[in-house]
Amino acid sequence: MPSDQSTWIVSIPQDGDSDGILQELHAKLTAQSKSGPAIAQLPIPSFKTGTLESLISLSEDLPKQDIFFTATVAKTVDTLRNLLNNDPAKLAQHVLVNERPVDDYLLKGWRWNESRYGVQRSLRDMLDVLIKASTIEMTSIDNIMKTKLQSYNLAKGSLVQMQRKKTGNLSVRSLADVVKKDQFIENSEFMETLLVAVPNTLVKDWNTKYERLTPFVVPRSSTQITADDEYALFGVVIFKRVHDEFLQKCRENKFIVRDFVYSEELIEKQREELSAADTTEKELWTELLQLSRTNFSESFQILVHLKVLHLFVESVLRYGLPANYVGFVVKPEPKTTKRTLATLQTQFAYLGRRSNPSGAKSKSDAAAGDIAGEYQTLLEQEFYDFVLFEVPWITL
Repeated sequence: MPSDQSTWIVSIPQDGDSDGILQELHAKLTAQSKSGPAIAQLPIPSFKTGTLESLISLSEDLPKQDIFFTATVAKTVDTLRNLLNNDPAKLAQHVLVNERPVDDYLLKGWRWNESRYGVQRSLRDMLDVLIKASTIEMTSIDNIMKTKLQSYNLAKGSLVQMQRKKTGNLSVRSLADVVKKDQFIENSEFMETLLVAVPNTLVKDWNTKYERLTPFVVPRSSTQITADDEYALFGVVIFKRVHDEFLQKCRENKFIVRDFVYSEELIEKQREELSAADTTEKELWTELLQLSRTNFSESFQILVHLKVLHLFVESVLRYGLPANYVGFVVKPEPKTTKRTLATLQTQFAYLGRRSNPSGAKSKSDAAAGDIAGEYQTLLEQEFYDFVLFEVPWITL
């Protein structure tokens, strides 16, 4: 049974009034629910049929390309989803085909793109042209995307690391925007100012102990600069000769001496680096978003063209000549998928006598060994009196 998370493309032989069939189907399907599934006509070009052998060969080759481009579409959607932080509303704005929603592309006047894939070729040549043109485009886009994605991930990682230094607690965050010049002793040959992050639960211990942690600590030099939910930051003046000993005593008492030397040049450099990283990340994000939009639009169009070509091939194998077929696009409602399929089966039950030629025998015929084993996979596929393929929905 076809999925309730896909749009169906259907083909039947052209036996009469296609517009009348569409209207009749629409009325029957709408009667199943208040809105009913969406349905529209799908023009199937009159390709050159070729030999039965070539049709069967194509019937085997087309699913491989279908799998490849289905995976390409899914991968591109995943990239867009990650870029947009899994926001369905934003994703819907970018998962477009020629700047149109996917449903509009399929249900509102779909046409084979003859300007790019002219139909005056054999089916094999048509498939080769479609694959060659698409492969060149998709490979080019994919290679650029890989490079951009790698650059973007590096830039984002660098930015996140810099931002984390600004947003962590006082034991780890950057202090460039926390301290001021007048809180430091500068250009002294013998003394220096150290910054110490003290857990809030140990502030009383710090105030009691810091002067006696080592000799040569300047009395009453401890000044609280700022505090957060976890730590208080103190500045304290010591003689440089006891620097290492003071650090060791602080560690023993769970006081964290921050490795920081006040430098206006260094602080300005850090600000510039953060600004540059932020700009680079935004630029690469924009480029990658645009590439992903283009990649999705191109790969989805190619996927649909391949499915229509497959629809034609299977129709010829199913119904034979003349190769003149009517196509429909049906987007079923998930809750009424079974009824929609049943309506189609009832509507086209009359095709049963035509839908079992030599190119598409039933399972019982296959069991009888009427066709060579190399085509067994074709025979085991579920099929109806009409030809049906699925275009997976894009999950937002």
